[in-house]
Amino acid sequence: MSTVTVTQFIQAPAVDLWRLLVDLPARADWLSTVGRVELLTPGQLAPGTAWREIRTRPDGGGQAEEFVVLEAAPPRRLVLTSSGIGVTYRTTWTLHTVRRRRRACTAVTVRQEAVSTVPYGRVLALLLGGLAARAVEGAFRRDLADLARAVAPAAAAEAA
Repeated sequence: MSTVTVTQFIQAPAVDLWRLLVDLPARADWLSTVGRVELLTPGQLAPGTAWREIRTRPDGGGQAEEFVVLEAAPPRRLVLTSSGIGVTYRTTWTLHTVRRRRRACTAVTVRQEAVSTVPYGRVLALLLGGLAARAVEGAFRRDLADLARAVAPAAAAEAA
């Protein structure tokens, strides 16, 4: 199993960040690498909710990723699962209010655990693990920066 964890401090309340994270149709509006979102289940976001994102790869092509909600505890914790070739991913978003420089902000942490589902998975992890972890870390940093940019107008309006 490999794990990647990234945290960013965002100057916005957790409830505003949560609202963006769980508004599935709007994800393509604020995530720079998501071109389209397809809802696979109807209704409000809850355990069992599923969707597909079409993400832009570095080479310009598209890659579909399907996600299923395992846990949703607003506005603090969102746990998703997705499958890759020979691996299952568990991605956990946590939002914690903290004080930085005398101001309240939200520490947003994304943690992904990858568990091999095939016998040769450990060999692949040894050969490609570091490269894959760096790619995932970069993607999470980009997603967190997108989240911070998307919530900035709402946070500025509240502060005024």
